[in-house]
Amino acid sequence: MTAPVNVICMKWGSMYGPEYVNHLRASVKRHLARPHRFVCFTDDGNGISSDVEVMPLPDLGLPEGQRDLRWRKLAVFREDLFDLRGTTLFLDLDLVVVDSLEPFFSHPGRFLIIRDDDLFRSKPLRKINPARDRFLHSVGNSSVFRFEIGQHRYILDAYLADPKGAAARYEISQQFQTAQLAAHGDLSYWPRGWCVSFKNDCVPRGLPSWWSDPSLPSGAKIVVFAGAPKMSEVLAGGGHKWYRRIGNVDWLRAAWQ
Repeated sequence: MTAPVNVICMKWGSMYGPEYVNHLRASVKRHLARPHRFVCFTDDGNGISSDVEVMPLPDLGLPEGQRDLRWRKLAVFREDLFDLRGTTLFLDLDLVVVDSLEPFFSHPGRFLIIRDDDLFRSKPLRKINPARDRFLHSVGNSSVFRFEIGQHRYILDAYLADPKGAAARYEISQQFQTAQLAAHGDLSYWPRGWCVSFKNDCVPRGLPSWWSDPSLPSGAKIVVFAGAPKMSEVLAGGGHKWYRRIGNVDWLRAAWQ
């Protein structure tokens, strides 16, 4: 019998409405046959489907008086994540699942994440600073990652030891998270092409975008919206630039809806 797993997401503030959670839950149900719990950690459960387990946002554990919650996602690395146990897949709300999620649970590795560079085109100017280029090439994009609950508490401990220092040394939480994982020998990446960037992998580059519509690359399982345009813009028919047209995306809407 296949062991049950967890799929989790987080929603706070007003950027994403409950429909994002509901669409994500529906797509996970379509694309994951094994027994699983789908949990949304949120500060507002209004409008979220009864098919979703709604739980409070886990406490980040910042010292009294510190309210910088931009790195709130690190709270999933607590030892005690309510009553959840075992293998867990974290999914951001602004992505579209287009194929089976089973490989995300069967692929070997202690901690698996998207390599951020896999979502973007090459940046040759970064070679000017080889050490920084090597680090940035290692950074994991935390839109999609798999971990064992309670096994990576050291990430949160390192952050709470010096929250202000961490924010000063690292631009965003996924850079800090990557550095901690690498230091403990736990960092590994999804095979390239499983998680693809909408604007860089689906939309034709440059002039061809004016006569060819976006398409899904072979082997892609999740479409990620890294940077601009945002998923909401694209689904509404926008996101165009003078150098990039975004054509018909009915296949994307169908996958999301």
